[in-house]
Amino acid sequence: MDLAWEMLLGTPEDDMALVQYIIPCFKRYSMGAHSVNRLLNYINRHYVKRAVDEDEGWLMLSDIFDVEEGNTRKAKSLRERRVEELKKWGYEEGGLAETLALAKQCVEAASTLDCVVPLAALALRRFRTEFIEPLLAAPKVKGKKGTPGAASVGDKSHLPKSRLACSVQELLGVQDVSPEECLGLARDLAATLCAIGVRNGHPLRKKLDKFLTTGTPKCL
Repeated sequence: MDLAWEMLLGTPEDDMALVQYIIPCFKRYSMGAHSVNRLLNYINRHYVKRAVDEDEGWLMLSDIFDVEEGNTRKAKSLRERRVEELKKWGYEEGGLAETLALAKQCVEAASTLDCVVPLAALALRRFRTEFIEPLLAAPKVKGKKGTPGAASVGDKSHLPKSRLACSVQELLGVQDVSPEECLGLARDLAATLCAIGVRNGHPLRKKLDKFLTTGTPKCL
């Protein structure tokens, strides 16, 4: 579990190189996590399943698809809420089982640390909390409020950005990166953030999604 922390310690100082460092790190980490998940799947079948049944997990598929007659209105409301949450991660009712599985894993990876989740989702959550979230944290602003020349309330343009936000901004603004590489890095980073449970309302995810949908940065 110290691997994510070790990768954080190895991050390059150059902002432009940061995205190029994160993506291969995540691919190797994800492959290893899924291998461990398969090898130790008995933990998922016994401990994790029991914990989820005891309401210690985030998502119970039985609440979503096996609602039986006689269940209370509360159970139906819970089912609807969870389906709504899955849709935020790409699931559509009646969609493929693979899409459901991916959305479920994203929801689990986005869960808080007190939730019991399968090993693969646990590893992805750890990648987020130990590696990516420190890179998403903006440095604290020094000084006191009310100083002369301070920006108006609500103006955040003057505030320092996180390391990863600076890296993405530089990636989308450089001239010496080919359009194909720029697009590929943006797409891979967006997929990484989704997979580890960074919610779609996060400013960096919104910036990447906007670019991938409609945007044409300077490198294009």
